[in-house]
Amino acid sequence: MSWQSVRILVDSKQAEPLSDALMEAGALSVSLEDADAGTVDETPLFGEPDYPSAELWPHSIAVVLLEEDADVAAVLAAAAGLAGIAVPTDYTVETVAEQDWVRLTQSQFDPIPISPRLWIVPTWHDAPDSHAINLKLDPGLAFGTGSHPTTRLCLRWLDEQLAGGETLLDYGCGSGILAIAAAKLGAARVDGVDIDPQAVSASRDNAALNEVVAHFCLPGELAPGPYDVVVANILTNPLKGMAPLLAGRVRAGGRLVLSGILAEQAEDVMTVYREWFAFDAPAVDEGWVRLAGVKQ
Repeated sequence: MSWQSVRILVDSKQAEPLSDALMEAGALSVSLEDADAGTVDETPLFGEPDYPSAELWPHSIAVVLLEEDADVAAVLAAAAGLAGIAVPTDYTVETVAEQDWVRLTQSQFDPIPISPRLWIVPTWHDAPDSHAINLKLDPGLAFGTGSHPTTRLCLRWLDEQLAGGETLLDYGCGSGILAIAAAKLGAARVDGVDIDPQAVSASRDNAALNEVVAHFCLPGELAPGPYDVVVANILTNPLKGMAPLLAGRVRAGGRLVLSGILAEQAEDVMTVYREWFAFDAPAVDEGWVRLAGVKQ
């Protein structure tokens, strides 16, 4: 058995009405993506304190799954009629073959070496080096498996810079990978926050899997007070908007680590944070950068 995957370019005002209409017209599923993802025009959706969430991306892609024998043009016409919009014409169609999705997913995630002593190991693999610090982590709903350059950049910083005994906050914890790594590397107290309850739940599960003590919660549940180290692997726009918030969480002389930033965006981010921090030279991996600074 196979299916049809239709990718439709839509604007922000039409995306949600069209999605609902497509489900009424017979789609098996509909999801929305940022059409500008991975470019300088990427627009993250977030809802941090003092930085309200956007309605939707300016340019969206509706990813629609249809039955193998569905008439794509007819479904789109019916959905457009239900939504009261023009029939979409900017779309592509691909065939999605039936597969063993679990086995296929597992085959795409091998152990990832971060440094000679730090590895990320999916639970279905044996650790390549049993004497290394091995982070057990599987791909899931929350962002952060170690395969993305921004995660690797932050993990390398933690591996190189943590001496042990620090307090650390992982802001936008995703899967909890950075907080868990910090705990395994000797941080004395580790907290993580995320605006997504599923990320908080996944982080707690991953901490238990790795047998480390770390506290994960929603932003409003985090106790006040500064940390020795604050790590935030998010995206440029929310990082810029949350600069006062994050700066306030770093003690004087403490360190801030930022990632989720494209190389061409690094200077803009540092300009915002230089009111509080002196930065080292950016570290670069596949066009993404990590910024690390000390609070003055």
